Amino acid sequence: NLQPATCNLQPETCNLQPETCNLQPATCNLQPETCNLMTDILLSADPLSIDTCYAAVQDPTCGGICLFVGTIRNHNKGKVVTHLDFESYAPMAEKEMRRIAEEARGQHGLHTVSLHHRTGELAIGDIAVIIAVSSHHRAAAFAGCEQVIDELKKHVPIWKKEFLEDGSYWVGARP
Repeated sequence: NLQPATCNLQPETCNLQPETCNLQPATCNLQPETCNLMTDILLSADPLSIDTCYAAVQDPTCGGICLFVGTIRNHNKGKVVTHLDFESYAPMAEKEMRRIAEEARGQHGLHTVSLHHRTGELAIGDIAVIIAVSSHHRAAAFAGCEQVIDELKKHVPIWKKEFLEDGSYWVGARP
């Protein structure tokens, strides 16, 4: 861990995660809008944790925390779904996820955004995505959380294959 007196990182070079930095806001030279500690991004084949995302955004200055948890459902378009498989181009996906989170932070005045997404095979009921945002007030938290999930689905290169009882297909695949 860096000690407060030793930090002189610039926004473009700081990529510390909250659990690896013990800087206090008063001693860090980064501004909140450019500090990567305010944006928690994870793309993982391992199960996601609601508690981890909640802890990443919790702050005593914030009166609103909004969580969205996307889970795997057992049906779609009148057919039985058995499981899903998520694939991604990780370098681009993580870059886009960070861009989306930081854009929402700026547009809604959010304190912190945590955006975690699974890859690999997921069973019915598994968590596919968690978005947690914190802000001083609830309206910004709700609006920011909605923006993050909407933009994630539009722009991040994460592809979903849906497996049915009678076959499978890529969701959103274009001819």
